[in-house]
Amino acid sequence: MQLGLDSFVAVRPDPVTGIAPSPVERFQQLLEEITLADQSGLDVFGIGEHHRHDFLDSSPAVILGAAAAITKNIRLASAVTVLSADDPVRVFQDFATIDLISQGRAEIVAGRGSFVEAYPLFGLDLEDYDSLFQEKLKLLLKIRAETPITWSGRHRAALDHQGIFPRPLQSELPIWLGVGGTPASFARAGELGLPLMVAIIGGEPHRFRPLINLYRQAGAQAGHAPEKLHVGLHMLGYVAETDQQAADEFFPGYARAFTEIGRERGWPPVTRRHFDALLGPTGALLVGSPQSVAEKIHAVDQALGGIARLSFQMSVASLPHEKMLRAIQLLGTQVRPLLRSA
Repeated sequence: MQLGLDSFVAVRPDPVTGIAPSPVERFQQLLEEITLADQSGLDVFGIGEHHRHDFLDSSPAVILGAAAAITKNIRLASAVTVLSADDPVRVFQDFATIDLISQGRAEIVAGRGSFVEAYPLFGLDLEDYDSLFQEKLKLLLKIRAETPITWSGRHRAALDHQGIFPRPLQSELPIWLGVGGTPASFARAGELGLPLMVAIIGGEPHRFRPLINLYRQAGAQAGHAPEKLHVGLHMLGYVAETDQQAADEFFPGYARAFTEIGRERGWPPVTRRHFDALLGPTGALLVGSPQSVAEKIHAVDQALGGIARLSFQMSVASLPHEKMLRAIQLLGTQVRPLLRSA
């Protein structure tokens, strides 16, 4: 199993001190986090895409390009590229460029995003939510497979025997499909033979087993080999020296972030009781000591029938930089070896 981190480059005040880094400081911190993740032996670092005041990840390809120049081994991915609101030609060119700079370490996780700000920002109609993504995903896969290409669709100007350059170093640039909880999305990933990245931010992970089974069944029916149908998870988590320390440090920022999002989506405020329930054996939060977190990841792996990658999302809690660095170190030097030995 590969182990990694996803960041949305949150720039919120520390929930305890009220002090917030400047955007310049936050980017310097992020590059330190990515460098340490690489040095600590983690397998992948992903950068999300949002167009909101509290996140600095509106240009993930630029950030990943900077990361490519300062790392040696870690794979560099989007988490996710909001493909519906972007041009597949530019997405491919950006990530092919990152792939060349990193000498073959770039990946795309394509999805629709969990927020909708990108649609009006780029002049898109939310009524086209489904058709935008389906059309642009097909175009992105066609660009990956061949050049020059001829193509036409509803949402972009046609291409007539046009070359798309540069080409990546990897013979096939990895493209994952990022999904939430929609059965059609799981089935689509299986039919296309694409690796699947599932966002699990609440509830109980084992409840996703029927959807993952649907993905694997759809892939098998489409003729794709089982070893091609990888399942990855994006989950909220944090590692500290002890279970209590991890919970106490992660809770304030987690509660604030999800209470704010809840106001937009009609969710109730987050309580410590709700948080503690998610820390339990079947809950979705991977928060605790290295041993506890490794054991819970192993349980999730078994419950879902085997996963190929797990990416932690820690930045949502707006933790102090030094605590983030320590968590990354523990994740790479203690949790990862525990998983490998298991």
